[in-house]
Amino acid sequence: MNHELDEGVATFDGIEQPFMVHYQYADYIGECTCAHLHNYIEMLFCTEGEFEIWLNSKYFRFSKGDMVVINSREIHRICSLIDNGGKYICIRFLPEMLYTSTVSIFDMKYVMPFMLNRSNHQRVFKSKEIENTFIPYLMHEIHSEFCEKKYGYEMAVKTDISRIFLWIVRYWHNLNMDPENEYTLSDDLIKRMQTALDFISENYSDDIKASEVAKKCNLSYSYFSRIFKQYMKKSFTEYLNYVRITNAEKLLISGNYSITEIAGLCGFTTSSYFIQQFKQFKHMSPKQFKKALIV
Repeated sequence: MNHELDEGVATFDGIEQPFMVHYQYADYIGECTCAHLHNYIEMLFCTEGEFEIWLNSKYFRFSKGDMVVINSREIHRICSLIDNGGKYICIRFLPEMLYTSTVSIFDMKYVMPFMLNRSNHQRVFKSKEIENTFIPYLMHEIHSEFCEKKYGYEMAVKTDISRIFLWIVRYWHNLNMDPENEYTLSDDLIKRMQTALDFISENYSDDIKASEVAKKCNLSYSYFSRIFKQYMKKSFTEYLNYVRITNAEKLLISGNYSITEIAGLCGFTTSSYFIQQFKQFKHMSPKQFKKALIV
């Protein structure tokens, strides 16, 4: 069957909530969550069973005691691998919980890897890596706080999530896997790059040029192009196509559009160029990608 795109947004009176927490149960072998995405960063902590997650066009396994980190707006699907199923704690939270508007220029470098759907950072933290840390306790504590909703539980959940992510970036730092080394621009340039990213996100389906975006950032074309590649590890065109392909994935999952229609909706001038770019980023054709997510 075709999977509908699940945005997975928690709302109250029409307002998107900053976090949501629950246990996800699997009673038997097979799919337990269909392909979906959401604005939230997501953390999973397995308490029983063994699972496989399709994440960023790759498969990862996780089992009891393992933690999984899923980026914001990243398509994923989870299957149970054993007959008697299992369960895991699921914690979703908006990226904004990890920073505030007044200090984001200082701590954005730590959060950015989880907002860009980058595939080069660690996704699964095995039990042997975290069993002697406070992470298993905090995972259960976050679930308890959310369920009991005692006075101030919102602050408690936010504090615990921040502690986990601080542990992650320090753990990477100790392994010389510093995500902050990728984001060494000045505060002013970080602001300008955020302007560029926001513009691309809102206008990727249009015929936008690097020179146009450079102008919006008040930078020369040559300087903007050089700094953009330094900051994003992709050229402007590569990143624009990356955003277009990411949005094409969502349309492929819906099953309601042809390849030609998706190409046009995502800003590609021809379906052949769309297919070529999709293969380059995902190492499979759009049809193969769609087939992999239809059971």
